Amino acid sequence: MVATAEVIYQRPESFTEVHTHYCPGCTHGVAHRLVAEVIDEMGLREKTIGVAPVGCSVFAYRYFKMDFVEAAHGRAPAMATGIKRVLPDRTVFTYQGDGDLASIGIAEIMHAAGRGENITVIFINNAIYGMTGGQMAPTTLEGMKTTSSPLGRDVKLAGYPIRMAELLSNMDGSAYIVRRSMHNAANVRKSKKAIRLAFEAQERGLGFSLVELLSSCPTNWKLTPQEALDFVGEKMVPVFPLGDYKVHPTLENLKV
Repeated sequence: MVATAEVIYQRPESFTEVHTHYCPGCTHGVAHRLVAEVIDEMGLREKTIGVAPVGCSVFAYRYFKMDFVEAAHGRAPAMATGIKRVLPDRTVFTYQGDGDLASIGIAEIMHAAGRGENITVIFINNAIYGMTGGQMAPTTLEGMKTTSSPLGRDVKLAGYPIRMAELLSNMDGSAYIVRRSMHNAANVRKSKKAIRLAFEAQERGLGFSLVELLSSCPTNWKLTPQEALDFVGEKMVPVFPLGDYKVHPTLENLKV
């Protein structure tokens, strides 16, 4: 008798057979996989519509085997709002970076949360503009060097890093706002659970949900992949504390 091996890890059904364009060590690929796994496990793929941003994940529509649209820079929440209102039975999510969401798109994300739009947002915070050459972003840390702040971010000139999870948690329309990280395996597992709850919030019609994920950018930080992960844990987490910033009561005891 031939023994058969048990499959414990495989490519998510929600992924296409396409190699991603991300730099080595970038955690966008990890975040993509977590989203794909959650959509598969919840059986949502056939009714899900994703909204891709402008930024490093501009080609996200190539990697997910589901309906996807491309938004103008910063306008993903506005586009997602229109889609969800016209097709309320669909599961709609945006996938955005810190430049797209917290800079040019800050008005869109604030008003989407304020209106309580029943959409899910996956927010990747790597504290820098990745695609356009490593410029300072709204989330760049104090003293952090970028191509547009070569001497380090000076808060007297550029202000302080914007903490989006804290900001959005104060909006009455928000149902689920949390911050997680992807700098090690334990936190990756916690990130997946948070993404699951964010989609659960939408399926239950609870309102706006957002999962902020602290991510690495080895190329623009000029670090090795491991050094970049260490940077997230040692430098970013103290500035952007991990935790649950707003959780709707019906989600608090939900097991995932």
